[in-house]
Amino acid sequence: MKSDFAMVPKKREKKELLGLMQDCNQITEKFGLSLSEKQIQNLEEHRIKALQNTGRIEFGEGILKKLAYAFCDSPFLFPNSYEETLIELQDLFYYFKTESMEQLSDDELIEAMKEIYNGKAQGSLSYLSQTALEDLCRNLRFNSFDSMDGRDPEE
Repeated sequence: MKSDFAMVPKKREKKELLGLMQDCNQITEKFGLSLSEKQIQNLEEHRIKALQNTGRIEFGEGILKKLAYAFCDSPFLFPNSYEETLIELQDLFYYFKTESMEQLSDDELIEAMKEIYNGKAQGSLSYLSQTALEDLCRNLRFNSFDSMDGRDPEE
């Protein structure tokens, strides 16, 4: 009986995500991007794995809708790789949310990701993950550690 109870929220969450992302499609279709029901289910499965891998929990609608809205107008996002790119962006978001030591809000992190992806990274998820966001998080940690030991991070 206990396992049946545990499945109810997951079914509800999947249904809610499906509705959210179908609504999201109405906006992203203007940029030639949309997700099928199967792709949305795949994104949800990857979301669960990403949360488990990073030891995070999430309440509410999650981050996927915000990522889709933020990146849909990118000149480097294409219909044939839209699902895979969203999966990777979602994974990167959760990883760097933890690495930033919660010093960035969700919106700030997404904005930084978008700025780098559309700028220096020129659509390269490898550059985004291995260089730019690592540097950002390192700087956040460095500055927070400096301020914790009484030194001014600007010195």
